[in-house]
Amino acid sequence: MPDGASCDAFEQIGAVADAVLYEGYLLYPYRRSSPKNRVRWQFGVLLPRNWVERDGPVTPGISGSADSWYQQTECLLRAPHADAVVRVRVRYLQMQDKQVEAAGGNGRHRPVESLRTADGTTHLSFEEAVPREAELVVPLEELLRGGRSTAAGAAAGTESEALPGGAGRTVRRRGEVRAATTAVAEPLAPGLYRLRVRTENTGAAPDPRSPRPEALRQALIATHTLVGGDGVEFVSLIDPPEGLVEQARGCRNAFTFPVLGGAPGDRTTGAAMLSAPIILPDRPQVAPESPGDLHDAAEIDEILTLRTMLLTDEEKAEARATDPRAARILDRVDSMPREVFSRLHGAIRSLTPVPPPAERPAWWQEGGDDGLAPTTDTALVDGVCVGGGSRVRLHPRGRGADAQDMFLDGRTAHIAAVFHDVDGSVHLAVTVDDDPAAELHGWYGRFHYFRPDEVELLGHMDTPEPAGPPRSPRSRSPRPGRPADRPQEGRSDGSP
Repeated sequence: MPDGASCDAFEQIGAVADAVLYEGYLLYPYRRSSPKNRVRWQFGVLLPRNWVERDGPVTPGISGSADSWYQQTECLLRAPHADAVVRVRVRYLQMQDKQVEAAGGNGRHRPVESLRTADGTTHLSFEEAVPREAELVVPLEELLRGGRSTAAGAAAGTESEALPGGAGRTVRRRGEVRAATTAVAEPLAPGLYRLRVRTENTGAAPDPRSPRPEALRQALIATHTLVGGDGVEFVSLIDPPEGLVEQARGCRNAFTFPVLGGAPGDRTTGAAMLSAPIILPDRPQVAPESPGDLHDAAEIDEILTLRTMLLTDEEKAEARATDPRAARILDRVDSMPREVFSRLHGAIRSLTPVPPPAERPAWWQEGGDDGLAPTTDTALVDGVCVGGGSRVRLHPRGRGADAQDMFLDGRTAHIAAVFHDVDGSVHLAVTVDDDPAAELHGWYGRFHYFRPDEVELLGHMDTPEPAGPPRSPRSRSPRPGRPADRPQEGRSDGSP
């Protein structure tokens, strides 16, 4: 591998590594008052050992959803030449208290939970985090002779920022994080080595019985490791090459899960590894349609974007005051061009070649959709023709119904379209009457789907003018055996 190749490999992993770094940092609806944002920092948290082991040693796991004081990565690397170099980069978040203080007399300030300044902006006290990293660049020969260690901690610090109009100030405070990373290697066969990277929190909690929020001030959060090198390649632990299965099984990983990173290539080897506190596949990628981070690394961008659009002005104001990163998410969603939003609806990554006519299933007929028009087609409900604009009451069948559909039992809805399936069945696409997002879902074509025997006819109304761009029936018609054409999220689309 030429010089600099590992840096390029790190860059290729960058977007995924950043998603790992901010996994769970702040969750929709991005407000301080949301219960899910009151219990944070759940992955890759390395706390002082005396706090973690106050009730006994921790049990190692394959991912970092449990608190620990260390994280260990073991992986296999090949290096055909003696001058190989290994690069290790450890990344994490350092917790930072953001305290809003109101101005008082004699130049004094008092801590407050919130403060509204004269320009109408609300400022909230909250916990933030600062990204940190430590790096080792070590010749493989040195790793084989006993390895190398480096400090991976971060210093304490305090910064103050005045608020407009002399109303007060925002003070950000960080506690010291003490940590060290050690890398060592051992030979397994000619040109094959096992690399171990271990990061430990070397600090001590003043009170091992203190609550977790206090201990987090000394913690490494969302800790993960990137491993690359010059003149080396790494072996997949998920799908190792033939002949290296036993060696891969011999790797012992604690509170982390290493996978190949970088661009697609050889299935079993790669130029870099990402060792993350969450379980990932080899060569994880951020979907190219994703316009930006939403702080949920495994998110469905379209659903979260729709949800964010529906926040009230008051909710958006609180989210903006909660965290600067939340404010940037709202800005991006509020200004998202329609063509960018449309790309979030789904993508086909690959297509199976069309089989010759003699091998096609009986239901596959060219032009099978000819003459179908979901917005004007009709279906029978209790012997009455219904179609777009008909009003119904929902009664999902008990056996085999989608769990989300059961929450809609008894709710009223309007039929938006009628879809004929390839097996002869019929599906009614509906929007729920009391869904505050009904108009938005109707505009974008995201519906709940029910069979005619799962609805009760309540009345008819004129078919509404479609709010969004017309789409071909083939693009939305649900089809067994054609997953790319099925309605997303099963029959229910995750609406409230």
